[in-house]
Amino acid sequence: MKDLVYSLIRFWVKIGLYGYFGKIKVSGLSHVPKGKPVLFLSNHQNALLDALLIGVDCNRKPYYLTRSDVFKNGTLSIILDFFRMIPIYRVRDGRRSLKNNQAVFDHCADLLQNNNAILMFPEGDHNLKRRVRPLSKGFTRVLFTSLATKPDLDIRIVPIGVNYRDAFQFPDQVSLFFGKDIPVQDHYDPSDSNTSITQLKEAVSNALKNLTTHIGNEETYEETIKRLDAVGADYLDPRSVNLKLQNLPTNALGTVKKAQNHSADLFGGLFSLLNFPIVMIWRFFVKPKIKEPEFVGTIRFGFAILGYPIYYLLLFMILALATNPITALLSILCLFVFNWAYVRLGTKKRAYVKNMK
Repeated sequence: MKDLVYSLIRFWVKIGLYGYFGKIKVSGLSHVPKGKPVLFLSNHQNALLDALLIGVDCNRKPYYLTRSDVFKNGTLSIILDFFRMIPIYRVRDGRRSLKNNQAVFDHCADLLQNNNAILMFPEGDHNLKRRVRPLSKGFTRVLFTSLATKPDLDIRIVPIGVNYRDAFQFPDQVSLFFGKDIPVQDHYDPSDSNTSITQLKEAVSNALKNLTTHIGNEETYEETIKRLDAVGADYLDPRSVNLKLQNLPTNALGTVKKAQNHSADLFGGLFSLLNFPIVMIWRFFVKPKIKEPEFVGTIRFGFAILGYPIYYLLLFMILALATNPITALLSILCLFVFNWAYVRLGTKKRAYVKNMK
């Protein structure tokens, strides 16, 4: 029964994601092994959305290593456990809490030894910047704990690049690139753990830097983004963006301004009007309470997937009382189609002009 409920909710979330994003492009699923223990390792930009996107499209049912502070609420902890989330403790949670990680690593070892899949974000935190940050060694401890009791275990690491066109905006588009699986045994020497850690971190980091846009120099990050925008970089295609980074013209620096697009303005205005209660609650009550920009997309998606069914139901009841159930149902269907079209076409309507210096 638990598996059935989990599968139904997972399916609902997948429908929600494909309704929320104007486009979800998934590549490289053939690299995900079946019937073997898998450790998914991804870059981390957009809070929980990263995990949800990977979880519904990775062809496995992974367990998720999640920051421990979200488990402090007892009720929420039960819900997170139901969704296969496992707390991982960090220095910021208190040094004393780090001792709890050994039990976490042992649990993960059991999961991998039973050919399960686990998703981790080895950067340790999230950030909207388009770069791969230094990796922590936590994922190697999960691997080494598994191999300590089962040395011949064929664990595969699958690197994943998650790429948003503009993670802060709505509607948005996203692409997921699953890289070629990395056999852990090729980089593991039980007699030299330090070298094994270095090799694994380097292999994963290099893979991630090819699967997502990687702007290595933090000092010139903002300037580089402006140059990429000026040459029309497609952030859904990280390979092409990384090639542009190698040959980025020094004179490609300019400001990016929104072009006058009356049809887009009309489309957006009509969307706000037809979804007035949802838009107003989001703009004035929900969004202002979000302190970290990395959480905007996640909370907006959660608000939409919970709020819209209620909105459609209430609107249907009001229209049914004012007219008749058939008219009400047709009206709701028309609104749904319009909203779907807005999300699909919204990113295409965002035309920009570049002022070159």
